[in-house]
Amino acid sequence: MAEAHQAVAFQFTVTPEGVDVQLSREALKQIYLSGVASWKKRFARIKNSILTGVYPATPSSWLVVVMATVSSMYCRIDLSMGLICHIRRYLPSCRYLSFQHRTLLSAALFSTGVWLSGILLCRQSLKLLLSYHGWMFEPHGKMSRSTRVWVALVKVMSGRKPMLYSFQTSLPKLPVPSVEATIRRYLESVHPLLEEEKYREMEVLAQAFQQHTAPRLQKYLVLKSWWATNYVSDWWEEYVYLRGRGPIMVNSNYYAMDFLYVTPTPLQAARAGNTVHSILLYRRKLDREEIPPVMALGIVPMCSFQMERMFNTTRIPGTESDTLQHLSDSKHLAVYHKGRFYRLWLYQGGRLLKPRDLELQFQRILDDPSPPQPGEEKLAALTAGERVPWAEARARFFSQGKNKVSLDAIERAAFFLALDEEAHGYERGREDSMDRYAKSLLHGRCYDRWFDKSFTLVVYKNGKVGTNAEHSWADAPIMGHLWEFMLGTDKFHLGYSEGGHCCGEPSTAMAPPQRLQWDFPEECRKVIDSSYRVAKALADDVDFHCFQFSNFGKGLIKLFKISPDAFIQISLQLAHFRDKGSFCLTYEASMTRLFREGRTETVRSCTRESTAFVRSMMDPDRGQLERRQLFQAAAEKHQHMYRLAMTGAGIDRHLFCLYVLSRYLGVESPFLAQVLAEPWRLSTSQTPQQQIKMFDMEKSQDLVSSGGGFGPVADDGYGVSYIIAGENLITFHISSKFSSPETDSRRFGRNIRQAMLDIADLFNVPANKVAN
Repeated sequence: MAEAHQAVAFQFTVTPEGVDVQLSREALKQIYLSGVASWKKRFARIKNSILTGVYPATPSSWLVVVMATVSSMYCRIDLSMGLICHIRRYLPSCRYLSFQHRTLLSAALFSTGVWLSGILLCRQSLKLLLSYHGWMFEPHGKMSRSTRVWVALVKVMSGRKPMLYSFQTSLPKLPVPSVEATIRRYLESVHPLLEEEKYREMEVLAQAFQQHTAPRLQKYLVLKSWWATNYVSDWWEEYVYLRGRGPIMVNSNYYAMDFLYVTPTPLQAARAGNTVHSILLYRRKLDREEIPPVMALGIVPMCSFQMERMFNTTRIPGTESDTLQHLSDSKHLAVYHKGRFYRLWLYQGGRLLKPRDLELQFQRILDDPSPPQPGEEKLAALTAGERVPWAEARARFFSQGKNKVSLDAIERAAFFLALDEEAHGYERGREDSMDRYAKSLLHGRCYDRWFDKSFTLVVYKNGKVGTNAEHSWADAPIMGHLWEFMLGTDKFHLGYSEGGHCCGEPSTAMAPPQRLQWDFPEECRKVIDSSYRVAKALADDVDFHCFQFSNFGKGLIKLFKISPDAFIQISLQLAHFRDKGSFCLTYEASMTRLFREGRTETVRSCTRESTAFVRSMMDPDRGQLERRQLFQAAAEKHQHMYRLAMTGAGIDRHLFCLYVLSRYLGVESPFLAQVLAEPWRLSTSQTPQQQIKMFDMEKSQDLVSSGGGFGPVADDGYGVSYIIAGENLITFHISSKFSSPETDSRRFGRNIRQAMLDIADLFNVPANKVAN
């Protein structure tokens, strides 16, 4: 038990002679090293704040400006045109400040003013340049002369080697579209979905709203856009996520999978060691702002704001609204295994534990034979059920004593880790293997994931990994950025020994992981069981189907001179019509991170053009040439709508904010009420990849990602996520509910596959030969 003694700084016993204090030198050494590491981190943050604050300039550029000014004075050249002399007159005259010293100080002040003015000018110029989005609407592969000039100016103004947050103050604000434009686009989006009489009724509502209610709401919204950094994001986070009182499991949280074909090691503790270490390396880079910002086209910066709350963040339940608790740092990990919770320290002597040390710690947890305490096994079901019972239970049973200490250990952890007892992943010849894998990541057993944490890392018994992420703090591309880094670092940089263990030798002097202690009265256990029953019923109703489409991928689609995303979206429209015999309101998520603190916007993928194409495919009298022309028109329309959404000219976020304002002002709007009540029976999203340039995993066909997915948005609808992995593979994740007689995920999957093959046939290319 030597390592247990090193976990405390000193011991004391009370004797008749007084208090006998026994200091532990090793413990004090560890405290000293931890303090040094903490101060280093503080100084690094101060340095980064300075570097980010003066970007695109550097502190050394200030020195150059000062030296140039002083040198010109010695050459009797007054670059300040008399300003230095003017500043010198206002400096106090004393024996410590001679005339020469005051002159030098005046020159330094003048130079600093010039330097700061130059920084502000560069930033404002860059903000104006980044407000131009004409480059997005130009034909692929063609660039106008004006756009070439714009690209050159952006490169000049962007500086060199930007840090993660260097461009934040240079990003433009999200513009507020005009009410007229938004309503016109809205009516255009619902026209193919409504019967003519219903459409005329909607037109009347929209015109009444535009003439009478909207002008007042729009004025308030424009005022907010001037004052706030982003006129959408705070209300979106509050009302769409944090004020939801239903379960966030399935309904809000989403998941991401491991490599599709490769499992780097079959040893659970070893894979956990490497993945946790990789994630902590990412966190260190994040804290030091060493991660370069994501750049569209390699030159246009995207907002990095959402990355701030990736770690040390927990969603705290409330009776009316939840809150996000974010800490500046956390030195431990919360771990779950076989119904038991542990606190695992991630540092020793101020240094991050190595993968082999982490493997040892995880193996200790796996080997622990102790049973769960009464009520402990299903405790996390509280985070999976309704929010109000969880908030009330938290206030009543977790506000003091050992329960509060243990809950704090979970909520204040860097993230949550579940060492799963099951084995999951892709198995050749077993059709439902990916379905079970997806369901496990989405909801697990409803009590073995802490759904309130920013993310839960899941490591399975066979070495496969995955994650379940809470949605309110950020969107999927942010989590995808971390996930790519983790997979690439694990595979290419850390590696494993021949026996499958992490590289290196473990340190046996580490204190073992600490079991968290609980004391649940019978009433608390009843609340836990009640939440579990609610979550279990929700999880059992989820129908999931995940499959690989390998007939072709983006390699063939690009030969058609069609956007791969547009190709898939139109295929989904055809598949849905064949599945249900009707069209529906379709949601596709797009990013608005070209603007400061931007999150997402909706692309309404069901358009007049796409429905016309689908109807042509259902009509045997239509010719192949006509169908191809209709398809190309639908694809161009989809791309145009996607670009509008990315450039701040979308429909749904504007209408959402107008609705929030109407509720604040007590204004009733039948138009807005109807718009916000419309169900998204087909909710879709593309999983981004290749966001990190340091790993080119597309070069190896074995290292393709499986992507991720989410639950159905509507009870009678589908949720579809897809990842275009490589040139010849697209993986689909389809969710629906067993309780709906209208949906069947496997049937919809078959329809998607056939729709893509049928559309490829329009271009006279044998799809089954493209992979070769």
